[in-house]
Amino acid sequence: MLTYTVIILLVIPIFGVNFFASFIGNIFILLFLIPILLLSLVFIVFNFYKSKFNMCSNCGAISLGLSNNCMNCGLELENINKESQINKKPSERTIEVQAEEIK
Repeated sequence: MLTYTVIILLVIPIFGVNFFASFIGNIFILLFLIPILLLSLVFIVFNFYKSKFNMCSNCGAISLGLSNNCMNCGLELENINKESQINKKPSERTIEVQAEEIK
């Protein structure tokens, strides 16, 4: 604690209060704004790759769009758009059920 006090008492008269204000501002940028920038970049990259996904209509496998055929069943893939199965809520999906009488 004594070391920091001596450093502050020597640095303030030499560099002034303006130095400490800019120093604290730079620390604020490093601690708060850079992580926000990194999170926004991750969000942009995620949305970019989300638009590149392809989904197989036969087996439901999802690929990154590197090929035109499904890796599981070999069927030709279709591009996923905004109204696709991934973005729909489960309550918006319909399931066809056929009832059979058991004898």
